[in-house]
Parts: sequence; structure tokens; C-alpha cells
Amino acid sequence: MKTEQLLSLQENPDWKIVDCRLNDAFNGWKLDGVKQGGHIPGATDFSANWLKADGKNKAQTLQEALAAKGLTKEKNIILYDANGRDAAEVAGYLKNQGYSNLYSYNINLWPVEKPLSRYENYQLIVPAVIVHDIIEGKIPETFPAGSKIKIVEASWGEEKTSYAKGHIPTSFHINTDMVEPPTTTEPVMWMLADADTLAKFALKFGFTRDDVVIVTGEEPMAAYRIALVLRYIGVQDVRVLNGGTLAWTLAGYQLEKKSNTPAPVADFGGRIPGNPSVIDTIAQVKAGLKTPETYTLVDNRTWDEHIGKISGYSYHKKKGRIPGSVFGYAGKTDAYSLDYFRNPDKTMRNATEIMALWKEQGIDTSKRLAFMCGSGWRAAEVYYYADVYGLKNIGVYSDGWIGWSNGGNPVETGAPGK
Repeated sequence: MKTEQLLSLQENPDWKIVDCRLNDAFNGWKLDGVKQGGHIPGATDFSANWLKADGKNKAQTLQEALAAKGLTKEKNIILYDANGRDAAEVAGYLKNQGYSNLYSYNINLWPVEKPLSRYENYQLIVPAVIVHDIIEGKIPETFPAGSKIKIVEASWGEEKTSYAKGHIPTSFHINTDMVEPPTTTEPVMWMLADADTLAKFALKFGFTRDDVVIVTGEEPMAAYRIALVLRYIGVQDVRVLNGGTLAWTLAGYQLEKKSNTPAPVADFGGRIPGNPSVIDTIAQVKAGLKTPETYTLVDNRTWDEHIGKISGYSYHKKKGRIPGSVFGYAGKTDAYSLDYFRNPDKTMRNATEIMALWKEQGIDTSKRLAFMCGSGWRAAEVYYYADVYGLKNIGVYSDGWIGWSNGGNPVETGAPGK
């Protein structure tokens, strides 16, 4: 298809324009030699990479993605890429599903004078190819010239639990217990450590205020948790590998198994926490809930957790929600997933679909949004995505449901408004 034809069809409801590239390219990164980063205005995404990712209920997940994007068999669908392969792979999948009205477009033909759409802070989540370039000694786009970039692997437990099984080359391991040490008495809690403990953590692992850090991990939630804490401490440039370790292996790169050790530092270079607005305290949450016209506590747990049907955690028995909190989606089945926020390859879901979910729940993104979950992992990932999308007034209530309910605060159960 020629560019003139595509432009004439952009507003036609019978036609759908679909970006088949890596979601990082859709978000804003310049990949495969394109002149502009981002996606065609009005386009949705269905990455060829999703077809490579294995997972439970893969076929159903892909069908749900098609439905969420309105990609029905009656529509005329324009599939585009930059490498001549991604669109063909998606077309093959769609043909097998019974789609026939398929057309192709090369994004390299897009006029340079016409801007593409990209997320305001797309650079905060990084594609595997960019991390690979950094390891090779290159300084890619959006990274400061001359910067020394640290790559970190975050996961719960000692190295043998995840890190030793394979990690991004050169990365060193951070056990999440270092920033949220578990209590030694009942009730069991993993709450964010105090400022003194976080300061010792920063020095032990060699972090300074001026660092550029990329956090990776087998489970992206752990990476986002550590990334959020580093931002809270005051590290100025903290990014995350979009899709975690899976993104690395799907790109065809090899994992490393040798252990890398960070070099400690004597001075962080600033006060800790250097960015306290990232975390909302319980006092700030209580005050915010009294002013719902300017503040929303977004509950990023499953619906069953939100209504008090389950607690979500084997070590925490209390069920319910914080009165005044608004359901903001998370996973579909348990407390260890974020199905509503991720694509099939664990990358970030597009903003249009997330904003539609939030709108259904009455979440006004012009207000201060404080994301919460059980104790901060899911909320940290949602916070980063909101930042990528360009939302301005956001934070995380890190103590979450576990901290709130163990503190003897009021709780609600049942469907809201009933």
C-alpha cells in the first residue's frame, strides 16, 4: 500500500492500522534504521514478537488482544513494519485465524515531515537491542554522552534462585529483600526499608545520584520494584528492560551465568531519599482520601482482592480494600501477575487500552494518582507505565493493603457501592 492510500483511510472506521514491530518501536524507539521513532497516529499494536512468546493460554491471550483492539474479520487491516518480516508473520497468523482483508505497508515510506506518535517518556523502558548495544560499548539514543551505565538484575532471594540460572551479561544481582527486609515476627511483612537502610544499600551496591541504571529481571515486577526504589532514593536516571529477561532471549541474545560484583562507593552524592514524592506515606494517603476531587488511590490488585473474596497472599490473611480506593486492574487470577497491563511477551500494553480500562472505573488521570497493591510490586510497574505514558502527578502507596490492614485501619469488603 502507498502512503497516500493509508493517509486517506486513517479516519475510516472500516479500516484498522496495525504496528507489527517490537512494542519498543511503537512506544518511540528508533529501531530497524527508521528515521522517526513512534507509531502512525491512530494505529494500534499487534507485535510479531507476541507470536514467539510461549505462555499459559497463549491462543486465548492472542484472541483477547485482537478483540481488545477491535481487529475483527470484517475489518480491512493494514499491517506495517520496517524490516519486511514482522508484518508478514502477523499476516500469516491472521490468515490462519480466518482473516482475509489484509494489506501491508512499509513505515520507511512515511513522510519525514509528518510526525509519528510516541509516548512522552518512552525512554524509561528500554528494548533488548539497546541494552545489547550498551554492553557492546555504544551509547544509544536518549542516553547522555559519556555516561557510565549500570545494568542490574533484580529478583527475590539469593543468586541461586534466579540470577545464577541466567541473566543479562555484566549485570549484578540485587535481592529485593535488601530494600524491603522481611519482618522476623508475626505478621509477616515486606515493607519498604527506612532511609538509613536504603542509604547503606545504595553505598553497598555502588549507586550514586548521577548514575544511569537499567534494571532487568526474569520477573519484570521485581525489576520495576527495584527501579522505583532507586528513583525514590534519588538516582536520577533509572530505566527498565521492557519485557525483562524474556525480551532478551526472544531477541536471540544469550544469557550469562557468571556472578558479577558491584563496586561499593563512599558517597551517594545527595540526601536519601532524594525523590520522596515517588512514595506516598500512610498519612498522605489518609489526607488524600479526604479530598477525592484531587486525589485517587488506585487499587492495582485483582477484583477478588479488591472485594475481599481473597487476601491474595498465603502469608497475609486479612481481606478487603482501603475505603475510598478505586479498582484499577492488575492480574486476572492472582497477586503475582499483571495481565491487564502486559502484552503476551511481558512488554507494556499500549496507553489507549489502559486509559479505557481506567475510564470505565471513573479514574481521572488529571488528579494525583497513588498506585497501590499488596506491598508495592505491582504498583511499581503500573507507576512506571503511567510515567511512560506521560502522566504527571503520580506516586505509589508502597505499604499497600498489607501495611494498611496490619495497621488496624478501616477496611471494606463486597462490591463498591453495594
